[in-house]
Amino acid sequence: MTDSRKQVWQLLRQHVQSEVLLKHCLAVEIAMRAYAAKFGEDVEYWGTVGLLHDVDFEKYPEDHPNHAREILTAAGYDNKFITDVESHARSWQNERTLLQKTLLAVDELTGFVIACALVRPDKDLDKLEVKSVMKKMKDKAFARAVNRETITASAEAMNVDFKEHVEFVTKALAQAAKMPDYQEIPLVG
Repeated sequence: MTDSRKQVWQLLRQHVQSEVLLKHCLAVEIAMRAYAAKFGEDVEYWGTVGLLHDVDFEKYPEDHPNHAREILTAAGYDNKFITDVESHARSWQNERTLLQKTLLAVDELTGFVIACALVRPDKDLDKLEVKSVMKKMKDKAFARAVNRETITASAEAMNVDFKEHVEFVTKALAQAAKMPDYQEIPLVG
């Protein structure tokens, strides 16, 4: 773990205690890093946006992400970074950049993919197939709180085929889950 990522992780841990929410932030970080690499963007920056995107959620769930600005400003982040974090709000009115579209597209999908892995007997992301995730997308009783319309529409806004998006995110999560940075709080298990 790099020193800068360690500092970001410590900042997140100051504001988030819930292991479920920490896992979610890690999953979004992984997906954002993977997409940044795919698009030739700054992997560290995109990953940091992903890791901190829900920094205010635990304390202000009804007013999220409206308190991210005060937390991140106090931590020294600039306006552009904070705006990128805030952009994953479904009510966002501005045109989204590629990073912002990606953040929205991976936010709920990562949790959905992990939920799909957790209901498998082996709980193994490596063995989770796209067709299983697609089948669960149609099952409205499964992960009922997940907004499927946001997941599909945000992938479309990225100009990414939805099945390819699911496969890309699933593979990114499976690969990263084995890395040391993601062993403290495992994504599944």
